[in-house]
Amino acid sequence: MATKKTSADKAVHQEDVVVEQEVYTAPVTPKVEKPKKPEWEIKDRTYYLIGRKQPIISTVPGKHTEKRSLLWFDSEKGYERELRYATNQPSPFVDEQEGPATLEHIVFRDGVLTVPARKQNLQKLLSLYHPLKDKLYSEFDAVKVAEYDLDDIELEIDALNLAKELDIDMLEAILRVDQGSKVKNMTSKEIKRDALIYAKRNPRLFLELAQDENVQLRNLGVKAVEQGFIALSQDQRHFTWASTGRKLFTIPFDENPYSALAAWFKTDEGVEVFQNLQKRLK
Repeated sequence: MATKKTSADKAVHQEDVVVEQEVYTAPVTPKVEKPKKPEWEIKDRTYYLIGRKQPIISTVPGKHTEKRSLLWFDSEKGYERELRYATNQPSPFVDEQEGPATLEHIVFRDGVLTVPARKQNLQKLLSLYHPLKDKLYSEFDAVKVAEYDLDDIELEIDALNLAKELDIDMLEAILRVDQGSKVKNMTSKEIKRDALIYAKRNPRLFLELAQDENVQLRNLGVKAVEQGFIALSQDQRHFTWASTGRKLFTIPFDENPYSALAAWFKTDEGVEVFQNLQKRLK
């Protein structure tokens, strides 16, 4: 005899059956932040001419002419826009200027031009759009100047430390590049002193010379001539053994004799002479 299922039995049966449903989760697309354009800071700005010559008065083109192009390519608009400095206009772009334009020369005095914060049109022309920026003139940047100064100071420290560590022969070789034959009459203390001065005055060149193996070879060649082991002909065309007059090698045309000698010391024939001179000069 069949029994009837009660509502309680049905409830238990339904609880035992678990229906699994797939839940679709849409992928989350990360937000990519667009790079922010550098903010334009309203402040006084100073510009200076590039180069050693600093004329009392120098002008920078302030408007577009046939002889002097003053255009800026606008990548958003897709064409070149004409520039013009007008004191009564808020924008340096001609297509944004309205009404009569009061033109004025852009003048550097003693190589420097300081533009106050109120002249935003001139500042933007010189800082952002002028084609001669970083070619004829640059904008003074205190941060960049500090970076350059720091690099120079670190370079000077490296050169001075190296000058203290190098042996006297290497210092003598480096100083010969700067002072020539004057070095042969200097004491070791004088050589060390002048090497430190040279490293401080021109640290980059000092470091380059210290790493140049030809400097030592040149120095050995000069000393060999000064002490009479080898001789340089009067026409500076060849080196010979001073004692026998036997020719060692001919100097290539239009080359420094001692630079050529240093290169020759590296050849199979020259290395034997180099080793011979090293023993004699000790």
